[in-house]
Amino acid sequence: MFGFRKRSEPTQTTLQVGAQAQVKAQARAQARAGGYADGRAPETKASGAGGVIAWGGAGRVAWSPRDTVSLTKTGFLGNPVGFRAVKLIAEAAAALPLILQDHARRYDRHPVLDLIGRPNGVQGRAELLEALFGQILLTGNGYLEGVRLDEARDIPQELHVLRSDRVSLIPGADGWPVAYDYTVGGRKHRFALDEGPSPVCHIKSFHPQDDHYGFSPLQAAATSVDVHNAAARWSKALLDNAARPSGAIVYRGADGQAALSQDQYDRLLGEMESQHQGARNAGRPMLLEGGLDWKPMGFSPSDMEFQKTKEAAAREIAVAFGVPPMILGFPGDATYANYQEANRAFYRLTVLPMATRVTSAIADWLGDFSGERLDLRPDLDQIPALAAEREVQWRRIGEAGFLTDAEKRALLGLPSLEVGDAG
Repeated sequence: MFGFRKRSEPTQTTLQVGAQAQVKAQARAQARAGGYADGRAPETKASGAGGVIAWGGAGRVAWSPRDTVSLTKTGFLGNPVGFRAVKLIAEAAAALPLILQDHARRYDRHPVLDLIGRPNGVQGRAELLEALFGQILLTGNGYLEGVRLDEARDIPQELHVLRSDRVSLIPGADGWPVAYDYTVGGRKHRFALDEGPSPVCHIKSFHPQDDHYGFSPLQAAATSVDVHNAAARWSKALLDNAARPSGAIVYRGADGQAALSQDQYDRLLGEMESQHQGARNAGRPMLLEGGLDWKPMGFSPSDMEFQKTKEAAAREIAVAFGVPPMILGFPGDATYANYQEANRAFYRLTVLPMATRVTSAIADWLGDFSGERLDLRPDLDQIPALAAEREVQWRRIGEAGFLTDAEKRALLGLPSLEVGDAG
């Protein structure tokens, strides 16, 4: 397998590439010249995939870069809320039982079910789907490669998830994709889109400003992730200093001396670092010599509000991913009446829509190989979180005497025939 690097600003047509490059070159030249000819300051527009810099009143505050690799490091690998939200959604969606049917029959045995059940030699169904859902959540794009080991077979014999940060979509002159490049280790492999079925299934989230790449929840929550990580570093700094503001050492020198000598200052600084900083030195009494006085400092009201800022940022991250804060274990969160209601909302509003969209795209893609029009989707009757509402629906439809059996089956999402196999 090979891989792709995702480009920050994919173009639609070859003509657009040249026009955009010319405009950017002119803008850079005007900026270097100090502005426009009429004296206006040059306009600066930040790229959606580029770094973002914010200037605060206390100095320069740098936000993390917004490219895929940096967002994954800060929002998933380095943030517990983002990590848990992605894991919850990906694992829940990958564990959903799936059903395969067409307009006439639901199948209990079928080559598509066999392929999904054992997609390749090192992964099972849950591992493959978890990786695919995770890529979509983190990058907004999921790429599934179909490997045909036997050209006589209708559908691929293996499925592999490609890392989204290594994938580049190549648009043609009309703006439609003509190939996918997968780059890793200095090597590049091109998946060409010929007349036949595509070797790569590209599943993307909705992006209002990009025709080729999707928009991930992590991009929407990027600012909240930075705030949460900054708050965690601030808390760590407090722990390194006995978990409280240290206070101030005031020097009252004799004979009009207003400051310590350099030797005295270096000695005092060394003793503070070795004897009174860090968790192991918490609570150790301080021995001060003549002329030195200790003035303890307490938390200011703004310091006390800092923890609330961190909790608010954590909730914003959860909202961006569609995970009820109660499920993530935030203390004091009573948005839902109980955990069962929150879990049902989590499946109904987040897990099921995503799983249904992805499995439907996979079924349509595999149908291009075999020529069959199949429906692959989660089985709602086997999801414990939805058991109560499904029971009510089955009872209500079953007791409707004015409906025929065929109409009842259609309302319940069942095909006209019973369960069978592909033969």
